[in-house]
Amino acid sequence: MAALASSSSLLHSSSSFSSSSTSSSISPVPRISLKFPSPSSLSSSLSISPSFLAYPVNSRRFPPNSYSSTVVQASSAAEKKKVLIVNTNSGGHAVIGFYFAKELLGSGHDVTILTVGEESSDKMKKTPFSRFSEITSAGGRTVWGDPADVGKILEGQVFDAVLDNNGKDLDTVRPVADWAKNSGVKQFLFISSAGIYKPTDEPPHIEGDAVKADAGHVGVEKYISEIFGSWASFRPQYMIGSGNNKDCEEWFFDRIVRGRPVLIPGSGMQLTNIAHVRDLSSMLTLAVQNPAAASGHIFNCVSDRAVTLDGMARLCAKAAGCSVEIVHYDPKAVGVDAKKAFPFRNMHFYAEPRAAKDILGWSATTNLPEDLKERFDEYVKIGRDKKEIKFELDDKILASLKVPVAA
Repeated sequence: MAALASSSSLLHSSSSFSSSSTSSSISPVPRISLKFPSPSSLSSSLSISPSFLAYPVNSRRFPPNSYSSTVVQASSAAEKKKVLIVNTNSGGHAVIGFYFAKELLGSGHDVTILTVGEESSDKMKKTPFSRFSEITSAGGRTVWGDPADVGKILEGQVFDAVLDNNGKDLDTVRPVADWAKNSGVKQFLFISSAGIYKPTDEPPHIEGDAVKADAGHVGVEKYISEIFGSWASFRPQYMIGSGNNKDCEEWFFDRIVRGRPVLIPGSGMQLTNIAHVRDLSSMLTLAVQNPAAASGHIFNCVSDRAVTLDGMARLCAKAAGCSVEIVHYDPKAVGVDAKKAFPFRNMHFYAEPRAAKDILGWSATTNLPEDLKERFDEYVKIGRDKKEIKFELDDKILASLKVPVAA
């Protein structure tokens, strides 16, 4: 994806900040239009593809009470469910299954988590897998293997609900979905991605916005909508939380505690969404406890506030009790791939959790200033602040900008 804005100047700005400164027949609620300096650089698309998504094209303009008849009833939450979580063994999504399992167990449900691969692999030495004892000690079951062999691995077992938190395309998810359908699973949930939305002139993304028809997650959403009577899909963005093995806030901490500039592509005013993983697990738990309400819906699995890229750098600095120097740059001008140089998309990438609030009665608890303090404490506890880290790509950018770096 192209950046929202670029500059003819190689160095946009260099400034110093102190830590002490600061698809059913439903329709989404109206959006609040946001004004940005360069909206023309985003492609515009108001059509919805594929057709299984039930939100109408003009759904942005429906009244706030459009969901009112589908809000969950608390009485359904008491029923104990048997839940299978098919969990990825890599990437940022692995921590979702970990938190989800713990929350389900805490709510009295029966949980089995099937993780891709082998228990003895080196991957299992990393978080969140190294903390799976927290699941078993709470009464959960952990197993490993190839999800394509789920029927053999779990032979004879019966589940009320299955979450696929592994596949990114239909070839990977189909064996699990087909097994679930044939074995009588009542509810199928899928972890998709907010990355499947097409860029829009009207951030934030809301459920029903146009998606990339060729995205693998879209094919999965369409398939499960066709074979299950009760299904739901969840589209997360970036997340933080203890046990996450994909850098998010750590990328900023690595530079801030070492007194290095934080290099941000573009203006730094790009909006994104960063949620604590506990909010994702609570949303999923509500869907399991209220399958009738969740059935047939797409949910943006995100927090309810945006943050700018510059804002994330400042919040991380404040959590660390440090000052931060932010340097903006144009990736094309300095000859680097922004995807490799920076952990977030170089554009407005911001979704809102409207459906979860209005359909499931869900509410967000993410509080970045406080959550980042907790994350920094863990960062220091594991000794990452003392770890030797090379910043070769950063140094290349700084050299192009002729910005000196303190030794």
